[in-house]
Order: sequence, then C-alpha cells, then structure tokens
Amino acid sequence: MKTIRLLYPDWVSGGLTTYHLGAQMMEKILPANPGQPVFCVDVAAPDGREPRLEDGILGKSAVLAGIGSAQRILQREAPEALITIGGTCIVSLASFDYLHGLYPDAGILWIDAHADVSRREDYPNAHAMVLGALLGSGEPALVEKLANPPFAADHVLYVGLQGVLPHQAQFLSRLGVDYKDQTREFVTNGAVEAFARRFTHLLVHLDIDVLDPKLFHSTYFANPALVGDGSGGGRMTFEKLSEVLQAAAAGSTLAGLTIAEYLPFDEEKLSRIFAGLKLFHA
Repeated sequence: MKTIRLLYPDWVSGGLTTYHLGAQMMEKILPANPGQPVFCVDVAAPDGREPRLEDGILGKSAVLAGIGSAQRILQREAPEALITIGGTCIVSLASFDYLHGLYPDAGILWIDAHADVSRREDYPNAHAMVLGALLGSGEPALVEKLANPPFAADHVLYVGLQGVLPHQAQFLSRLGVDYKDQTREFVTNGAVEAFARRFTHLLVHLDIDVLDPKLFHSTYFANPALVGDGSGGGRMTFEKLSEVLQAAAAGSTLAGLTIAEYLPFDEEKLSRIFAGLKLFHA
C-alpha cells in the first residue's frame, strides 16, 4: 500500500500563527519512515499581517488555495493511505475527500472536543467548519471543494466531544448524526472498535485539543487568553487516547490519519526570541 505524509501547515483558518510552527514540529515528532515520503502543501508562512475577513470567513482565499494545493498533490501522487499533518482541522477536508473517492464506504472517527460543523454565520474560522463540509451540508464555500460525494451521517463517530453548542446540535440533529456529549463519560473503547468493524477502511481525525489542557500544554485551551468557539477544551488522558487509537486499528484498516491543532505556544515564544538575534540572520 502506497502511503505518503502530507505536511499541511495551515494556520489562517484558525487565526493563530502557532499552527504553522506546530505542523512543522509534529512532522518531526512522528515515527520516522523513509518509505513514507513527505509532501508539503503550499501555505504561505505568517508574515505579521492578520488574515482578512472575506465573505464572513477569515482568510477565505488562502484557505481555499491551501485546499486546492493539497488536492493537486494527492491527485499527482495517488496514495492508497495518507497521514495528514496539520495545521488546523481544515487539513482533513482534502485528505478525507480524496480517500472517500478510493473507499466509498469508509467511516470517519472524529476524535475532537469540538463538533466542527459551524458555518460563517456562527464563527468566522474555517477550521471549525470542516466536518460539516465533509457531510455535504456545511459551509457552501467548503462543500464546493469536494471532488467526491459527501459522507453519510451514520459513517461518523465522535470521540471526546465536549459542550455541543446549540447551532451545532441543530445541525447534527438535522442530518441525523448520532452523537454523544462526552463531558461526563467518553464513548467506550468497545464502541469505537464496533464502529470501526462496520467499515473495511477507517479515517481517523485527531484534534490535539481533545487532550486535557491540564495534562498537555500545547493545546488551544491551555492558553487562557483563547476562547475558540466557546465550547471549551478536552478531558482526555494520554492513556485513553492510546486506547481509542488501538481500538480503531483493531477494528478496521486505517487508510487515513490526520493529526491537527498541535499548538506549541512556549516553543513559539522561544523562536521569536531567537529571531530577534542578528546572529541567526547573518
């Protein structure tokens, strides 16, 4: 099976420059494998300018351009399995849509504290819109980028979902997505494996903010100055995350894995300090 890694350092759709550094650092953290070449999506590095609000979406042109760049790489390289390294959650749109074209009956395991089914009238950052687009009824500007049919509502399982907002609950109910608010109790490992067994191929989206910010500090809600879309951070331990991933792998063939929203705030502060030294630019 041809497997590639897609380094996709999108930061515009989340509104934080830290996402760009986070993607590059995550690429170094992952287990090395020379048999899995890395291809980089064309995303402009932060230059000190804030993305503009375009048609109610922050940095819309840049977000759509990044999706297009990812799609071109995938069509050219034609992988059979894909590891996508973000960046924000938007990076799953091109990857999961492409894999859906290869595996029409694939399921999605969405490991995230957030529902990611918002639209521009709810929240201007496109990273919170990605799953709604993959379901075919979300933000139109993103739905239009799909090259394949949308995913069915019963092909999605949320793990780690916290504090579903009213507009998200309305969207999920309208589409018939069976979800559980997991503020008190997570979906069981057995339920994860049972879901995975329904499909010959499984796509896993992992948003780092599913982890408890008291245990892991490189996540969105570990920064008290940030409020996101209002639903708060995750509660998951490292042990639970490992169990969920192993249960998914036990139940199906993992054809796609996205790792998104790694936010190394402290490392970015150090980087900025070093950037102020002439020695690094001589």
